[in-house]
Amino acid sequence: MIGALMAVPTIALTFHPLTDVLTRLRRTGPPAAILAAALALAACASHPPPQALPGPAGKPARVEIDAATGMARAELSVMTYNVAGLPWPIKSGRKRALRAIAGEIAALHEAGRAPDVLLLQEAFIPAAAAVGAPYSNRLRGPRASDRSALDGPPPDPEFVRKRRFFKGEKLGKILSSGLYVFSDYPITAAHMTPFGRHSCAGYDCLANKGAMLLEIEMPGVPAPVQILNTHLNANGASGVSKARALVAHQRQIDEIALLLKKALNPDRPFIYAGDFNTRNSTDRFEHKTDTLPGEIVRRYCVRADSGCEVAMSWDGDAPWLDTQDLQGFSSGADVAVRPIRVEALFDAPRDGRMLSDHDAYLVTYELVWPAAGEKQAAVAAGGRD
Repeated sequence: MIGALMAVPTIALTFHPLTDVLTRLRRTGPPAAILAAALALAACASHPPPQALPGPAGKPARVEIDAATGMARAELSVMTYNVAGLPWPIKSGRKRALRAIAGEIAALHEAGRAPDVLLLQEAFIPAAAAVGAPYSNRLRGPRASDRSALDGPPPDPEFVRKRRFFKGEKLGKILSSGLYVFSDYPITAAHMTPFGRHSCAGYDCLANKGAMLLEIEMPGVPAPVQILNTHLNANGASGVSKARALVAHQRQIDEIALLLKKALNPDRPFIYAGDFNTRNSTDRFEHKTDTLPGEIVRRYCVRADSGCEVAMSWDGDAPWLDTQDLQGFSSGADVAVRPIRVEALFDAPRDGRMLSDHDAYLVTYELVWPAAGEKQAAVAAGGRD
């Protein structure tokens, strides 16, 4: 069952074309009416119907048992991808690129090489949601009308007073969160919440950003895996000062921490991923690191003794600051988790153009736990429960 924390994830509208749109509308006509009407039409487009939980059975996990150590292991691949599925007038011509992404995901799925779990951000339009069509389990993030159930601290009155209409901060939530989760394994539980009404800055306030925390069950693995998907407030592209955007970003991190305090089971393995918008911002990154549990994949895999294969280009000594897209992890009481491979997908142009302004970020994790009994051995050998 979906948890009591029904919320809406906010998608960062971080594209300069929106700045141009609002500027033109301010000069030539009533911005609120025109922009709100256009975006509301996009928000009303038909998305896949909600899926009841728990979801349908998926593929069996491949469990291997080391007879010498008595330990069992399985792998789980998780990909996060901001697909830039933005509606007009923010961005035009996205359907063709999204169809190309969907085609490649379908081909990977058919070949048995697709990620086990796919997390999307900025999947505002149906063509973006269609990217996950091959997966048997799906969950859509909060809608525009959802409200936060988190009891966070009130915002600074001065921060609220300085909201600006022409920066999109007084139009309300016109778009959904743009978040989706697709999985080959059953989704058995979920908790979702949007960020607070005033926990946003600039154009990002037009979307209902937030976080999704869900559990998936892998047959043969003794504990569910908890996975978080989120998209946080943009920095400079939000259209407001970096100081104002930082306040919003830090409030959103604090609200994710509140969600985890209420819904995360520390005895179960945990993976988080999404568009954290922390690139080149030590303040944003450090607040996230200090507030949220788990170890950052890029920090772990850069260590020489990590045993993690890096199959993507990392520049500089701090690759975790070179990207907006992050993944992190923490082990449970009975099941340990660690990344064993990182790679980028959709990182090359198609017909001279990138399919999104983000690459897809894919991490393969190893799950390890003490093997127990004949039942698990049967699963490892390909049998059924």
